[in-house]
Amino acid sequence: MSAAAADWLPTASVTASGRPVLSAGEVERNLLPLVDLEPEENPRLAPLRASLLALTSHRLIFLHEPSRSARGLPLAAVVHAYPPHRRHSHNPLRSLFSSSSSSSQHPRIRLQISMPPARSEVIAIVVTCKVDVDVFFGRLLEAIRARAWEVVPAAAPSSGTPVAEGAAPAEDIAIRMPVVGVSGILRMEQESWESAGQNLQDAFQDLNALMSKAKEMMQLAEKMRLKLLMNSSTESNSNDEEMGSKQDMQDLLLSVGIVSPVTKETAGALYHQQLSLQLADFVRIPLEKAGGMMALVDVYCLFNRARGTELISPEDLLQACSLWEKVDVPVMLRKFDSGVKVIQTKTHSDEEVFARISSLAQKPDALQKGISPSDAAFTLGIAPALAKEHLLNAENKGLLCRDVSPDGFRFFINLFNEIDAQNIYSQKPHGLYNAWISVAMASH
Repeated sequence: MSAAAADWLPTASVTASGRPVLSAGEVERNLLPLVDLEPEENPRLAPLRASLLALTSHRLIFLHEPSRSARGLPLAAVVHAYPPHRRHSHNPLRSLFSSSSSSSQHPRIRLQISMPPARSEVIAIVVTCKVDVDVFFGRLLEAIRARAWEVVPAAAPSSGTPVAEGAAPAEDIAIRMPVVGVSGILRMEQESWESAGQNLQDAFQDLNALMSKAKEMMQLAEKMRLKLLMNSSTESNSNDEEMGSKQDMQDLLLSVGIVSPVTKETAGALYHQQLSLQLADFVRIPLEKAGGMMALVDVYCLFNRARGTELISPEDLLQACSLWEKVDVPVMLRKFDSGVKVIQTKTHSDEEVFARISSLAQKPDALQKGISPSDAAFTLGIAPALAKEHLLNAENKGLLCRDVSPDGFRFFINLFNEIDAQNIYSQKPHGLYNAWISVAMASH
């Protein structure tokens, strides 16, 4: 049953890979792989079956993965949350032999919610997967009590208490006892330890403040990015300079980071699955800028930089990429014959790359001296390592020939395709072979 069945709940947007779209300042708190949403008292409310439940700081998002549709319940509408319990049947024989009572044995979290127009309903989240329901319920209560949807970023605190003009600082006013004898040395050592401890405490306070400010800056960047996207869709008469500055600003904000990165703490058993979906959403824009293909090591650096302090290991990245084969996402993991692994869009065409390489290799200078991976990298707008892989791939297809020298690899257009096997000494007055002869003779 898709999420469209529960039309009494507001719809929630999902990304191209099937993850819920979070609003500005909204952060994921926990995930449950499989739940049902059932009405407790009102049979007119349609239930929601087999959904992934995402608890955020603002909503409960029920995502039906097969149909990629979602419904969201604002936490502001939750009047009261009751602790998890199991609904036991009054007839033990019926509960033992009846399959219809199997759902009653699953933990249920009852919620009293307020729905327009001014009516109250009681619904139940039926957890049909094996998870620690108490942990989820605890985080649900924390999110409800935090009321993050009402939080407004506070103004920066003042730099400190102002000191009256002409007054000496407190450090200068303090009377320092002279260091005399063993007791003085011990007192000086004690003061040194106390000063070091205070400095360490201040350092950790500054670090915590920096982390909180970093999160605020990421949320602010997300708000500005959404505003830019809205303005770009409504203002169609802007000049090229304004559009270019907006695009530069949007690119800058996109590089700030991921506001709510998937972590093992929030996703649990779904960590690698949700990480792969978030990675698929993240690499879409970098891949567009890179021409549809990026080295795996470059994606690893970009993704970890965007995640801030929530770094992932290379093994986690590789496992997340390998899961793309099982889900419908617009990107894929590819391995060249040399062993180099890259991430590319599914719409990426090797034929287009071969056409550009072939055009480059047919230029007069290239016909005489060949092309290097650096030349191909400059033409394709990619890294030299990836350009070399494309050249080797073109060689395997019979488009190029390779010359290995102490100076490195040089690739030439394959002229053997122009030679008639029945008459190898005949020279055509036209074609690629004739162009190569002309260039060779002109150089002497």
